[in-house]
Amino acid sequence: MAKCAVCGKGVLFGNNVSHSHRRSNRMFKPNIKSVRCKVNGATKRLYVCTRCLRSGKVERA
Repeated sequence: MAKCAVCGKGVLFGNNVSHSHRRSNRMFKPNIKSVRCKVNGATKRLYVCTRCLRSGKVERA
């Protein structure tokens, strides 16, 4: 679910780095919204990142 239906942006992995420089795993999640969009004339519910919404790559229904 944590993937944009338009651009394919998904979860990235990295490290939390503490003050003493010890590392633990973490996730960077994209800002994804459930949106009703027009797809081939029909209304569908898609998961879209906010960058695609803001740039107008999706026509909202």
